[in-house]
Amino acid sequence: MLLILKAACLAIYGLALASLAGRLTGGLAHAMEIVAVVLLLTHALEVVFLPSKVRLYRGSLALSMLLTLLFGMLHWMPLARAQAGKK
Repeated sequence: MLLILKAACLAIYGLALASLAGRLTGGLAHAMEIVAVVLLLTHALEVVFLPSKVRLYRGSLALSMLLTLLFGMLHWMPLARAQAGKK
């Protein structure tokens, strides 16, 4: 399920980019742009307000921030659950 949701995020970003490049037109194009902006803004708030969750990633902080911007809680929630399970 997690993989499907991540793929959906990437599909939204891809469709929004296609719209910006002029490859996708009509109402769907504008809707995908709006949805992508809302997702990115929401995920940016997660980076700002949940830094402890973002830092749970074993890789670099910059990569974790990028993954959070792309996937939001789909990135850090499994890390937080794993951390909670260790305690």
